[in-house]
Amino acid sequence: MSYISEINITNYKCFRDFSLKLNAGLNVLVGDNEAGKSTVLEAAHLALTGMLNGKYLRNELTSYFFNNEAEQEYLNSLANKTALAPPKITIEVFLSDDSLDIFKGDLNSKKDKTAIGFSFHIEFDDTYKAEYEELIKTPDLVKTIPIEYYKTTLITFARESITTRSIPLKSVVIDSTSSRLQNGSDVYISKIIRDDLDSKETVALAQSYRKLKETFMGDYAIVQLNRKISTNAGLSEKAVEISVDLSAKNSWDNALMTYVADIPFHQIGKGEQCLIKTHLALAQKKSQNSSLVLIEEPENHLSHTKLNQLIKTIQDKCEGKQILITTHSSFVANKLNLSHLTLLNNRVAMKLSDLKPDTQVFFEKLAGFETLRMVLAKKAILVEGPSDELIVQKAFLQKFNCLPIEKGIDVISVGLSFKRFLEIAQLINKPVAVVTDNDGDFKENITKKYTEFSSCTSIKICADSDNQQNTLEPQFAHVNPLASLNTILGRSESSTNELVAWMIKNKTTWALSVFGSTDEVVMPEYINDAVDWISDEK
Repeated sequence: MSYISEINITNYKCFRDFSLKLNAGLNVLVGDNEAGKSTVLEAAHLALTGMLNGKYLRNELTSYFFNNEAEQEYLNSLANKTALAPPKITIEVFLSDDSLDIFKGDLNSKKDKTAIGFSFHIEFDDTYKAEYEELIKTPDLVKTIPIEYYKTTLITFARESITTRSIPLKSVVIDSTSSRLQNGSDVYISKIIRDDLDSKETVALAQSYRKLKETFMGDYAIVQLNRKISTNAGLSEKAVEISVDLSAKNSWDNALMTYVADIPFHQIGKGEQCLIKTHLALAQKKSQNSSLVLIEEPENHLSHTKLNQLIKTIQDKCEGKQILITTHSSFVANKLNLSHLTLLNNRVAMKLSDLKPDTQVFFEKLAGFETLRMVLAKKAILVEGPSDELIVQKAFLQKFNCLPIEKGIDVISVGLSFKRFLEIAQLINKPVAVVTDNDGDFKENITKKYTEFSSCTSIKICADSDNQQNTLEPQFAHVNPLASLNTILGRSESSTNELVAWMIKNKTTWALSVFGSTDEVVMPEYINDAVDWISDEK
């Protein structure tokens, strides 16, 4: 099948110069807000269809499509009398299909004669060269890119101009975050249904729609109404009537509306819309046309159960399809396997496919772990459970008078899965501190256990080296006076050992009391080490 093996984006929106390699089947894009995830989907669909938000881009050109840095560089060159050529947007698509000789050539960024693909351009039209050169003689009048002199072109690597009809890969967008309506019908589902019809079905539907006009015009009430309209119009030779619109601009595919259980499609729940669109897109029967399915944040509007149902549909029906999904959901990323995940960070794509296979399977089977919280955080502190999380937050609050999340540092409970998370952190060079217990054997449970991360400068393992203080409770009680702890915890134990025994049985309760107290407490040294290390600028 044909699929996109690589897409390169130049000067389009947030991307000045961006490259992304894609898998033949499933691809999951993650990244912080404004990282460019939606822009990647948008660019891929634009290159394949020439359309943006359901409309042909050539009729909707605006300077806002251009990368701001490229635009400013161009405008500054005009002001400085060192005019650069008007900036150009290029979306370069490399295809994996050796049978497409008409797309093979060296007109690509790699100058590779064996490459197969095409490029979509938004570029200056030389037809207007004389008028443009006259314009820039007065650079003060040029405040934005003069988009009125631009055109869109589609050209293969073999230097042949083509239309989107020649591209063997067809794309469909599923965006549950918004509905785009045209004549009352959802644009996306209308396209999915239209693309799934063969020529005979299309002709049959068009004929049935035409019969609708005949039936409508023959209705007694309509005949009487049109007679009245013609009389009031006062034209003796030409009838003025109302009818069903059968013009090319408003043909059946734009006029007909999809219903679900007698309810217009765009009126049903957003989550149900996303499920139906995805099912239809993955079930398209035009197998001769390979499909690229672009799914924008499927977790929106879906319950956990429905989201699990959607993911199973994607997993079961993605054969023969290339799928590109954006998400902020750890559950989605984990269930679809982290090997398919690409992190967008600072306009650079980083793949997690190098994770150990057993780690990929671990998170896929135990999808509830908050992997993306760590991936998307500026920095992270990993702890074992809720009590550790509360105490670490309290330590940070005492030192900096704010919670760590306010500085982009996420404190995440990961149970005993520290090494699984650290493998991800090491791969993407994410600053991560681990706060953990020595469980009575520092050498075995800390030094030896985490030896594979000892040379990684972005990872810090913090634990108490005193084997007698084996968990958080004795460690915390050891550095704080008994009387102070009794007051904070509302207890009256006569010895530290008694209080520790109570704390171990009531882990979250005592930690909540400490976190909510206005009293200053002493923190174990290893917790302070973690807070100090993670708060340093790296």
